[in-house]
Amino acid sequence: MRVWTVANQKGGVGKTTTTVALGGLAAEQGKRVLLLDLDPHGSLTSYFRQDPDTLELSVFTLFQERKSLTQESVRRLIHSSGTDNLDVLPASTALATLERQSMGQEGMGLVLTRALAQIYDDYDLVIMDTPPLLGVLMVNALAAAQRLVMPVQTEFLALKGLERMVHTLTMMSKSRRQPLEYTILPVMFDRRTQASVSSLLTIRNTYPKHVWPGMIPIDTKFRDASKAGQAPHVYEPESRGVEAYRSLYRWLCQREPQRGAPDKVAP
Repeated sequence: MRVWTVANQKGGVGKTTTTVALGGLAAEQGKRVLLLDLDPHGSLTSYFRQDPDTLELSVFTLFQERKSLTQESVRRLIHSSGTDNLDVLPASTALATLERQSMGQEGMGLVLTRALAQIYDDYDLVIMDTPPLLGVLMVNALAAAQRLVMPVQTEFLALKGLERMVHTLTMMSKSRRQPLEYTILPVMFDRRTQASVSSLLTIRNTYPKHVWPGMIPIDTKFRDASKAGQAPHVYEPESRGVEAYRSLYRWLCQREPQRGAPDKVAP
């Protein structure tokens, strides 16, 4: 099992689209994929036609049952997305209360790591969609991940959010055995505007070793795919946005370890 986290401390930067697009493309290649929705707003959950306001079993349940997690208790929370090889562990709005409930509680930062250890052999790839703020959910997502993908809009206002995210990653890395590999993903690129072109250049000049060499263009097909409740590659496989994500997915896979696997975390 490999675990990727999609994160940025700014909202509206395409985290959910990136999660679904990459997960869908991995599933298309025959990988067994699980998508985790860690955002109380439940955008990923709603994408696949589930209501985060009414779900009784969700990611929140993992935190409620963190001291007694088993393979079956985790498996029962997982739903099919309707796309072959692609499953979803949904969010509920109850996640919004987690910060308050976690105060003074031990072991809250490794709940997802321990939960995924229970289903280690069920999936080849897990991708987590995170909320746009630093808290217990973000800490869990970064602790469990082997790779971080940071979508960032190619506009000047988004650069500050990227700076905060890199700073957070630097702090988190101090408590990890190994540094967390991260890839900055320029998204919503519009080559017709000087602001977009200039922002992309700034990102590449500031983080030259960590920026994906491509970019994800603005593509209305992403919105249409979301409305249809389908992964982008299913809805419009030849759209320019999907082709860009295909290129990104291949690039990321080329940088994955070719042999062995990370140690399992003890349940």
